[in-house]
Amino acid sequence: MQGRRAAVAAASGGLGFASAKALADEGALVVICGRDRGRIDDAAAAIGHGCIGLVQDVADAPGGQAFIAAASEALGGLDIVVANGGGPPAGNFESTPLDSYATALDLNLLSVVGMAKAIVPAMQAQGWGRFVAITSLSVRQPMANLILSNTARAGVTGFLKTVAREVAKDGVTVNSVQPGLHATNRLLSLYGGDGAGAAAGIPAGMIGDPADFGGVVTFLCSEQAKFVTGLQLHVDGGAFGGLQ
Repeated sequence: MQGRRAAVAAASGGLGFASAKALADEGALVVICGRDRGRIDDAAAAIGHGCIGLVQDVADAPGGQAFIAAASEALGGLDIVVANGGGPPAGNFESTPLDSYATALDLNLLSVVGMAKAIVPAMQAQGWGRFVAITSLSVRQPMANLILSNTARAGVTGFLKTVAREVAKDGVTVNSVQPGLHATNRLLSLYGGDGAGAAAGIPAGMIGDPADFGGVVTFLCSEQAKFVTGLQLHVDGGAFGGLQ
């Protein structure tokens, strides 16, 4: 990973931060973004290794494209992009109004499309690239009361699989990682800081360590993963109960 240039979206905390730190620890030059200047500066300092923090909202395609352009300018190009973003509001079919779907698609589908359109052609031209999106286990196993996330993230998974097959011959891999429950501040706040409570029903008997998740993302961005593309990898402690 030494000297590779990486951009990680929405990385002021959580799994985005963990992925950025893992990449930086392995020698990558990393640019991250978030919406709050204080939080993104703190995150960049915690990541270290010269990490650059940018203020940018990636809640839609123009925001995703703007982040890629700024990160590419900062590093003189990009070899790795980790697409990430927050989730849309909870709700079910009955409670979710129609106009909420467009916002969710902007956030969890079109933002990723925008990032890919902004960087994948350049990766193809240089003959090497890694594009990894952090999505959700809900792609494989739709989660109750998360109809917006279930819908949008399933769409981006189809997009990524299609792009992966088109650009594989050019030395560019495109994959997604589908996290189950991990010990992020957001998750722990939902369970009153009780990780054991969140782990109920997970065969591994625990929730995931974000640092381990970052290591999985980093592997997919490595040279050794050059033959791994079009993958949707669930990282969930065995929570997914299906065969595929």
